[in-house]
Amino acid sequence: MRRLMPAALGLVYALVPFFPSFIALTFVAFPGVTLIPRSAAIGVFVICGILALYALAMLLRYRAPGSQPLLLPLLSVFGAGLLAGILGFDPRAGLLFTFIGGLGIVWHCAIVRFYDDRGAATTMLGAYLLSGAAAAAAAIVMLALRAPAAQYALQHGRATGTFVLPGELAGYFIVLVPIAYAVTRVGLSGWLRAAAWVAGALGVIALALSYSRAGWMGFAAAVAFVVATRARHGARGAALVVIAGAIAVLLLFNAHHDPSEDYTRLSIWQAATQIIDRFPLTGVGPFNFSRLYAVVRAPDADATAFHAHSLYLTFFAEFGIVGVASVVWLMWCFAVELRRRVGLASQARAFLALSVTAGLVGVAVQGLIDTVSVVIFGLWMPTLGLALGAAGERAAPPESE
Repeated sequence: MRRLMPAALGLVYALVPFFPSFIALTFVAFPGVTLIPRSAAIGVFVICGILALYALAMLLRYRAPGSQPLLLPLLSVFGAGLLAGILGFDPRAGLLFTFIGGLGIVWHCAIVRFYDDRGAATTMLGAYLLSGAAAAAAAIVMLALRAPAAQYALQHGRATGTFVLPGELAGYFIVLVPIAYAVTRVGLSGWLRAAAWVAGALGVIALALSYSRAGWMGFAAAVAFVVATRARHGARGAALVVIAGAIAVLLLFNAHHDPSEDYTRLSIWQAATQIIDRFPLTGVGPFNFSRLYAVVRAPDADATAFHAHSLYLTFFAEFGIVGVASVVWLMWCFAVELRRRVGLASQARAFLALSVTAGLVGVAVQGLIDTVSVVIFGLWMPTLGLALGAAGERAAPPESE
């Protein structure tokens, strides 16, 4: 049964572009168009659940002491979500995505435990890159054809594809493109490098066509991180990348945006701070921000807000200090463990692990002024696992070397 793990991990990665459609299974009114029918979204959700049960069985069968350094911090984040939901204003609102967070923990543990199994890295990365290339191509073609018309009009002519919102698409490719670049540089199989070139090129195009200012600055931060860890004069190169990204945003990325959005976000951030002030300990519960926003918003502010347009304000408002503390603990433990593993890894594996981490740095910057659910619920925990798995427990060459 363990021989099926590479295929299982690859299948989950291939399904990630469909994850944003899960929003249609909730009770929340969202400002976008999902192209995936509700029945198909349920099917994807069921497949992920079955794969999680299989992965959990394999993890229990092939236990390895000390192989899951982030398990306790991950469980603390999950527990904080459950607590916030139970004590929040509508426990049902975030139940689905809290459960998806639990699946993400299983997925993370499976990647860390089985990354070095024969064929696992190649299958997993190959599925991720091919799926990403297909998702980027679909978004680009739909934008060129202006179809579906409802999505094109609602998103002001911005590339969206299956991701419901342009910012979701941007977040997905902020994580994927640095991984694709690393795969083209390390000694993996030829077809995988070809897939990486295609996925990386199409991903950059789709990201640019999303006209996401937060996404582009997040991508600039991801590139800067790669430069800082790779180049001889890394700090200087990273600064130049960030400056170039800021110039590109100012000159090109204000197109396809409603100018009033800038001022709307200021009022939403103000409302978020008021919610945090009233419910600081455990927050208002997952997906309950919009419910409280209607109560505390200023009279001249936007009538509705799905989230706080900031990952950090949204998380603080919905999960409280307990949730924020659990996330800080998780990321601290990840940084410590990654540093230890990279110090023991071969040059190729260290580069791949740091490139995976670059995507996390990028979405952390994007999260300053945006909240991207496909990253939070679909890529955050697995990407932490992918970085640790790529670095390995000890010095070792890439799979095909």
